[in-house]
Amino acid sequence: MHARVNRATSGPFHCEVEKAMSTTFDVVIIGSGPGGYVAAIRAGQLGLKTAVVEKDHRYGGTCGLRGCIPTKAMLESAEVVDRAREAGEFGVLLENPRVDLDGVHKHKDKIVQQNAGGVAFLFKKNKVTVFQGTGRLDGAGRVRVDKPDGTHEVLTARNIILATGSTPRRIPNVEVDGQAVLTSDELLELRQMPAHLLVLGSGAVGVEFASLYKSFGCEVTVVELLDRMVPNEDEEVSKEFERVFKRRGIKCHTATKLTAVERTDKGVRARLEPVSGQPTSVTASHLLVAVGRAPVTEGLGLEKTKVQVERGFIKVDPYMRTGEPGVYAIGDIVAGTPQLAHKASAEGIVAVEHIAGLNPPPVDYGLVPGCTYSSPEIGSLGLTEKQAKDRGYDVKVGKFPFSAIGKARVIGVTWGFVKIVADKKYDQVLGVHIIGPRATDLIAEAGPLLKLECTVEELARTIHAHPTLAEAVHEAAEATLGHPIHI
Repeated sequence: MHARVNRATSGPFHCEVEKAMSTTFDVVIIGSGPGGYVAAIRAGQLGLKTAVVEKDHRYGGTCGLRGCIPTKAMLESAEVVDRAREAGEFGVLLENPRVDLDGVHKHKDKIVQQNAGGVAFLFKKNKVTVFQGTGRLDGAGRVRVDKPDGTHEVLTARNIILATGSTPRRIPNVEVDGQAVLTSDELLELRQMPAHLLVLGSGAVGVEFASLYKSFGCEVTVVELLDRMVPNEDEEVSKEFERVFKRRGIKCHTATKLTAVERTDKGVRARLEPVSGQPTSVTASHLLVAVGRAPVTEGLGLEKTKVQVERGFIKVDPYMRTGEPGVYAIGDIVAGTPQLAHKASAEGIVAVEHIAGLNPPPVDYGLVPGCTYSSPEIGSLGLTEKQAKDRGYDVKVGKFPFSAIGKARVIGVTWGFVKIVADKKYDQVLGVHIIGPRATDLIAEAGPLLKLECTVEELARTIHAHPTLAEAVHEAAEATLGHPIHI
């Protein structure tokens, strides 16, 4: 028996639960996010009898339902309204473009539904059985599924993959109430336009929401505990990012701690204490807590297993195996790895191919691209300049601004640059860092460069089409060699 779509009972994205009393699966996957559903599809392709346990009535996990996809849909709306405001510069006359927040959510929700339906289709196509409910380990080779109706059943499996993802992290001195104090989950569903959004944290989640609500016409303030915005990026990228944010009218407080929050009739009042300077208070209609994500591993039944857990994260080997025989872990719950959807998908394929006996190459975490979809966008891969120096490389660096690229002038977005970090001795490309238009797309070019240990000379000798934004990557290579053409 295989999963069947039951449209009569639970809507278009629910696969009918199979009665599996006597069925042993080759692999049972707990979670249908980008790690879990990709693992399930690959397992189906390899002929493994596969089941997925998902507590939500839709598939896609945080990325598809409450993260990557819905936020990018809203960011696209933000870009559209920004372009509409600038349309006169391109000879297109639009009067008073404004944001319809209900329309933004309608657009977002439509895309989320389409993606969830796409995953359901792929499950059916690859003969993946889906069980709706909360899954947890229930002894060796057993997964208990607690169903929404209060009943449960136990699945038997030769292998189990934990892919339960993450949830917004909370902090002790800030109580999230879902009204004025929000995490990304609540903000994605907020039907009221904030008058002033105060954002705690300048990682990707924080700055993406800061960016889109500024485009929507809101006042926005960002507070970062560390000494620079987007602190995981190259230092020059951080500096440029803050410059552009301030140019857009976004207030940025770095090296600043939020020490207290109180509710007011109009929202919140927050006390800010900078490392140097006097404490201040900021009033806002809404506060977004964007200080990272916590792994969802509590209640998984790990206590009676050999699975090693560190601050809620699970330790694995290069093939995603935990300390418990037959149990794998992938995605945001894996210790010491980036919490990124594309990384989770890669891990899911490694785990399943290992189960199938294919001996796959492990994930190279040094080659996982990072993307921030704010305005300006950021795309990065490999070592920053500081990281390369700290590892003992004799570093050479080249940087090229988008302002000198014809296509950037054509589209009217000229801020930012491409930066290449390379080893001076062997000319090997060690890192590529892009801030500017379409940076999240352009960073894909860096993947093969680092994977194949490309030299800067080889990149500079690679002809790039004109006029394109990708010419900035080519020119950054020329700059690294000491002879940029267009500056």
